[in-house]
Amino acid sequence: MEQIFNKIRKYNWWENQKFNIGFKRQLYLGNILKYVGNKLIKVLIGQRRVGKSFILRQIIDFLIFNKKVDPNNIFYLNKEFIGAEDIKSSKDLENLLNYYKQKLKVKGKVYIFLDEVQNIENWELFVNSYSQDFTSEHEIFITGSNSSLLSGELAGYLSGRYVEFEIYPFSFYEYTSYYNIGQSKESYLKYLQTGGLPELLTITDPEISSHYVESLRNTIILRDIIKRYNIKDVGLLENIFNFLIVNIANLTSLNNIVKYFKAQNKKTNYETVSRYVSYLLQTLILHEVDRYNIRGKQILSGVRKYFLNDLAFKNFLFGFTPSDINYNLENEIFMELKRKGYKINVGVLNDKEIDFIAMRSNKKLYVQVSYLLNSEKVIEREFNNLLVIKDNEEKIVISMDEIDFSSFEGIKHIKAWEFENSID
Repeated sequence: MEQIFNKIRKYNWWENQKFNIGFKRQLYLGNILKYVGNKLIKVLIGQRRVGKSFILRQIIDFLIFNKKVDPNNIFYLNKEFIGAEDIKSSKDLENLLNYYKQKLKVKGKVYIFLDEVQNIENWELFVNSYSQDFTSEHEIFITGSNSSLLSGELAGYLSGRYVEFEIYPFSFYEYTSYYNIGQSKESYLKYLQTGGLPELLTITDPEISSHYVESLRNTIILRDIIKRYNIKDVGLLENIFNFLIVNIANLTSLNNIVKYFKAQNKKTNYETVSRYVSYLLQTLILHEVDRYNIRGKQILSGVRKYFLNDLAFKNFLFGFTPSDINYNLENEIFMELKRKGYKINVGVLNDKEIDFIAMRSNKKLYVQVSYLLNSEKVIEREFNNLLVIKDNEEKIVISMDEIDFSSFEGIKHIKAWEFENSID
């Protein structure tokens, strides 16, 4: 254990090292820090490279400099760093933690931070045991890049003993705050053409940006899907991902995907496509949205929409064209609703489609998204789709128009770049 301990030493705060904690994600920090001081396991879930590790470092920084926690009482392990490759199981992790306590003569409560914990076999045994140990005090923070991290049996295993936070790429507000620029139509258009991946914001060369996004895509597909699930048809997996990227915000069915590839003389079937799509969704690089029958109050099977976790995968892998703007706008409005904690469906009422029905607790929003309300026909379509809904829930039309359409029979018009600050 001494060799492993010495390797991870440089990533810890034990010698009062100063580390880059990045741009402070105040929204997430505010929510997470409310839970500091209790035995609940804090779980940060999110796609790779959305800033989970930086948030952990920001929490550690808070503990040391605000709560005056002794740095020796903070144990940090990132499973993807050199030195941690030999920590393969919960037993290895326990041995390392015990060695660390003895080596540093640690006394009192230990704060344990485990980054990319899904790469440690039976990690849940360790986390559950140490979070509930009444003979010594531990507080545990973990991150993972797979939505199934706390699904099924595992969720039951840790039931009632964890709180989960989903971390997303930079919002428009964070994007403009990072660059210290105003929130305007111009800056919002730029945001829609780039995306909010944190590391991407530090790169100014478009070619390097494209290489970065391609590398991230390859890592997600290779490490998080192909190796984990022993994928045989790698080409098909990549083609499905590409298909979903270029069809974001369009109604799509798995049967249509199968038909598309068969027309391209690529052999596949419904079961394989369904399985590969589910693997992509688990990495959180994509989100799936079902249609909801407003009158019948039921989920409609078959056709649904897919949205990207970050538009960078579309903009830098396939290029951005002006014709993409409406789809990019709808994708970003969807993501902002996700950040706000809404559960989202596509609405269906008779022959009308409502872009989003967003629900959270007892609150419901009906949302229509249009690039520009530049004709009577477009205005009538967007507002009338909402007018046919005969309830008193809030109804919103979002567009890139600088003209304020004010309130139309109780329906709000919101400029896209003001949307994030316009809803709770």
